Amino acid sequence: MRARLPLVLRQLGRPLRPPGPPRCLRVPCRAGSGGGGGGRDGLLGHRRLQDGQAWSSCGPGSPEPPARDSIVREVIQNSKEVLSLLQEKNPAFKPVLAVIQAGDDNLLQEVNQNLAEEAGLNITHICLPPDSSEDEIIDEILKMNEDARVHGLSLQVPENSLSSKVLNALKPEKDVDGVTDVNLGKLVRGDAHECFVSPVARAVIELLEKSGVNLDGKKVLVLGAHGPLEAALQCLFQRKDSMTMSSQWKTPQLESKLQEADIVILGSPKPEKIPVAWIRPGTTVLNCFHSFMSEKLGCGSHGVHCGGSIAEDDVSLLAAALRIQNMVSSGRRWLREQQHRRWRLHCLKLQPLSPVPSDIEISRGQTPKAVDVLAKEIGLLAEEIEIYGKSKAKVRLSLLERLKDQADGKYVLVAGITPTPLGEGKSTVTIGLVQALTAHLNVNSFACLRQPSQGPTFGVKGGAAGGGYAQVIPMEEFNLHLTGDIHAITAANNLLAAAIDTRILHENTQTDKALYNRLVPSVNGVREFSEIQLARLKKLGINKTDPSALTEEEMGKFARLNIDPSTITWQRVLDTNDRFLRKITIGQASTEKGYSRQAQFDIAVASEIMAVLALTDSLADMKERLGRMVVASDKDGQPVTAEDLGVTGALTVLMKDAIKPNLMQTLEGTPVFVHAGPFANIAHGNSSVLADKIALKLVGEEGFVVTEAGFGADIGMEKFFNIKCRASGLVPNAVVLVATVRALKMHGGGPSVIPGVPLKKEYTEENIQLVADGCCNLQKQIQIAQLFGVPVVVALNVFKTDTRAEIDLVCELAKRAGAFDAVPCYHWSVGGKGSVDLARAVREAANTNSHFQFLYDVQLPIVEKIRKIAQAVYGAKDIELFPEAQSKIDRYTQQGFGNLPICMAKTHLSLSHQPDKKGVPRDFVLPISDVRASIGAGFIYPLVGTMSTMPGLPTRPCFYDIDLDTETEQVQGLF
Repeated sequence: MRARLPLVLRQLGRPLRPPGPPRCLRVPCRAGSGGGGGGRDGLLGHRRLQDGQAWSSCGPGSPEPPARDSIVREVIQNSKEVLSLLQEKNPAFKPVLAVIQAGDDNLLQEVNQNLAEEAGLNITHICLPPDSSEDEIIDEILKMNEDARVHGLSLQVPENSLSSKVLNALKPEKDVDGVTDVNLGKLVRGDAHECFVSPVARAVIELLEKSGVNLDGKKVLVLGAHGPLEAALQCLFQRKDSMTMSSQWKTPQLESKLQEADIVILGSPKPEKIPVAWIRPGTTVLNCFHSFMSEKLGCGSHGVHCGGSIAEDDVSLLAAALRIQNMVSSGRRWLREQQHRRWRLHCLKLQPLSPVPSDIEISRGQTPKAVDVLAKEIGLLAEEIEIYGKSKAKVRLSLLERLKDQADGKYVLVAGITPTPLGEGKSTVTIGLVQALTAHLNVNSFACLRQPSQGPTFGVKGGAAGGGYAQVIPMEEFNLHLTGDIHAITAANNLLAAAIDTRILHENTQTDKALYNRLVPSVNGVREFSEIQLARLKKLGINKTDPSALTEEEMGKFARLNIDPSTITWQRVLDTNDRFLRKITIGQASTEKGYSRQAQFDIAVASEIMAVLALTDSLADMKERLGRMVVASDKDGQPVTAEDLGVTGALTVLMKDAIKPNLMQTLEGTPVFVHAGPFANIAHGNSSVLADKIALKLVGEEGFVVTEAGFGADIGMEKFFNIKCRASGLVPNAVVLVATVRALKMHGGGPSVIPGVPLKKEYTEENIQLVADGCCNLQKQIQIAQLFGVPVVVALNVFKTDTRAEIDLVCELAKRAGAFDAVPCYHWSVGGKGSVDLARAVREAANTNSHFQFLYDVQLPIVEKIRKIAQAVYGAKDIELFPEAQSKIDRYTQQGFGNLPICMAKTHLSLSHQPDKKGVPRDFVLPISDVRASIGAGFIYPLVGTMSTMPGLPTRPCFYDIDLDTETEQVQGLF
């Protein structure tokens, strides 16, 4: 048998491989260099018995055995052609068959290796000792289950190791031997096209039919087989209308059963005590038991001649080829799963109550799905998520590479009219819209939201998880800490701030030589530059790598940054509203040797590192952006960067997990990415590019990604288009503009809306005139969106005090102003069902032709870009540059930063710079008091009027109502 196998491989056109380990992804061979063992699909024999030849080979006059080689070659060639077609469309697709073996024989390993290579597959052998325990085998199975490179898994281990626990540890979708209960169950139910069928059982049927044996009505005895092979054989023979019996060697009346059988399939060796005379002459017998490990002939009895024209390895080799065919089918199914498909999402049911309970009560009333279940439903692989607790997970960026050929879905932005201080519910509309799309219209959709800052959560505004029956859950986890991204930003930001002041101190108190020696110390007698120091040398034009080779002038040039303290723009940050940190003095301790300066704290989400996180598209890009952040100028007016300070690598280390988007879910179990949280008034106000890009791949071509821009369309939407879309290259398909009757009444001349103060009657009673007058702001925001060539759908977020007449008037005036459609929404009170009309309108708008364009060319001078935004978006007559602003513009232009987009820092409470000017202010001049540069993020941001980057707490902050139940550990009072 061993001698014949090389001949078989030569006949198949395969070159002989020298002995040695196979080409593998991973071969932890603990029992020698090769694998061994035969499983249920081991080396098999085929024979036809004639009169007087029971249990022996064919004699003269027997029918010729089938042309085994041609059958195997046909199967392999077919598999090769199918795989080639798949790889034409998916060049990166390289399926791998993993074979877990227990033993020390290379024979079966060589068969698998050669056939896999003939078909164009990769193969890896996991070689275990023959006496491996059940748990050791299962450990290897579980590793292969979770390896995304592996698309098929075969077990070739001793019979006594193939327990039900071991077999069912296999993922059914990788079980190319068809041994799991799931695959066997589908086969029994008649769903063979949905499962993998045992290659051995298929080989038996095919060889019999190719031999000319008519199976219809034949009596088949499956003898000595066990478990999956026995079940598969019985099922396949029954499908051929054969009468199938199953028996073990010790079964009473075995002789009579053998005498009745037309075909006998041997699943294990014949005991010597069973006489050959029991077999009826002319019976067809096939061996289906392994013999690789024992190297014995398949017949299993003395004095049996198995030579001549009989090929004992017919079934074995064909089964190995059919396993390869199953493997290719597995890869094809996997590829199909990667293509766009409607998610098989289990949506959570809502039972809305009236009156609507508090947000946190609603959130607690719904039990979220386990996040790993949600991840699997939307097409994420187990190795692509990092789970935090039960309901949150980070998603790894490797997914983008896996899905790079997947078409993007539709891209929808939710913006709003100029809001009241209470907010108008953009997050709520965003959540309601995706709940409607996915839970009620069966359309793949993803919400992409910003992570809320702790400042407003404990200040005035409260959380940002949505509200009512349109929320992200659990809302307390959403609003508090999440996975620590903002803490990572705070740590990175303040590390850089500490590096700046420390560097100034050391340069002020040391000579060039002392400074250089400390920056490049000798460690264990070796002195060398770090990688980031080598990069600085290159930037300085010093082409030396030996620290001792620098001249004194070069050492001074390398060691001194000569930061001008008056130009430092990098501030420390804290994620708490603390007005007393708006201006501080640092360095007052005696240890700082008289070096002190005025500084300030910003809110953490105002850090440029937050903007970098929101705009980056990869880990490498983030590192580059962090390195080029400008923190000050030197005394010659040249920019000083984080790279110059040598801190880029450390910042990247602190941010390496924060770059991964956070997966959560809505109240109805639809997916949400929560990632990055820059404010829209003092930053660009949008969630991350990475979250959007990953979501667009996951939803597929017919799906929707709905993302939200902060505050009104004049701020968040304008920055979304001019900054975020410019950075990402993504093109939006539609804008949803959120309005409320309350805000429109305010813009129409209604009383001031003050947080914590009950609304005046103008807001709780019908007032058509106020609504009509206030629609000027809605009309202006629609016009702003139209500047970018994107269709606008107005979503009227309905409150319980709104009347039908007010609702109808807003929708009518919105359509007259050019909105594609205007739809009242009731998601707050009933969930996604209340936004189905909005979802239909958005779907229709997104399928129209968008003519997206940017507002300005970045090559324009900084002043002209500011003027363009002020006049076209805000409606200003002109701009006024303060001297400091003009000086900064001149400096940034001279430093080569003039071609960056603009990020206006302006109040969100008015189209103008004056928060009390409602409606559509006209003929105002927009004052630009200062200009700053976020070079790493990639924009220039002018400060309009007086803009604080550190909010303060009100007289009665939200924290008065926030508490913890120490018995249940439940958070109370969040909203």
